[in-house]
Amino acid sequence: MSESSQNIEIEPKIHHGPFIIAGLGNPGRKYEHNRHNVGFMLLNRVANKLGESFGKIEAKALVCKTSYLGERIILVKPQTYMNKSGMSVASLVRFYQVPLENLLVTYDDVDLPLGVIRIRPFGGSGGQNGMQSIIERLGTEEFPRLRIGTGRPPGRMDAADYVLQDFSSQETEELNDILDRGVNAVLAFISNGLDNAMNTFNG
Repeated sequence: MSESSQNIEIEPKIHHGPFIIAGLGNPGRKYEHNRHNVGFMLLNRVANKLGESFGKIEAKALVCKTSYLGERIILVKPQTYMNKSGMSVASLVRFYQVPLENLLVTYDDVDLPLGVIRIRPFGGSGGQNGMQSIIERLGTEEFPRLRIGTGRPPGRMDAADYVLQDFSSQETEELNDILDRGVNAVLAFISNGLDNAMNTFNG
């Protein structure tokens, strides 16, 4: 054996996955374009960006397994309806032994203006029923989330009715750029970590 070959040490790449990226929404065509389904929309965009699609059901969720820069990723769209989202997410987190810092939940937020996204390391549900279900099932608020602003309902309209409406035609034009930015935020979270994603995308 040569001296040079004795001195070479190959360090294995450290993998930080698997990651679960969970998008929240309601199943079925009736809800497909609702403001409340922007989490599903973002997950579809992420899957498409990575050349994948959803098709498999696990733990009452549509699942897409893929990878990005060597990291294992499980994209999850719960099919339980919004207020029971925690059943699927918590079950899959435990089954795949995903560290909570590798769980990113993305969902709509009426308290943020349309076009604004916010990434946070922890926090409450802000009244979002899907997020509340996940917090209850996991028994903690200590996991990252990506909120996508839908804006406040007009006048005295109830927020619950507002989020179950489709995006307007004007909003839909903006939505394309918002979702593209969301995809980049998700990929930055996976590749560069939470702090980098927050610094880059919490404008």
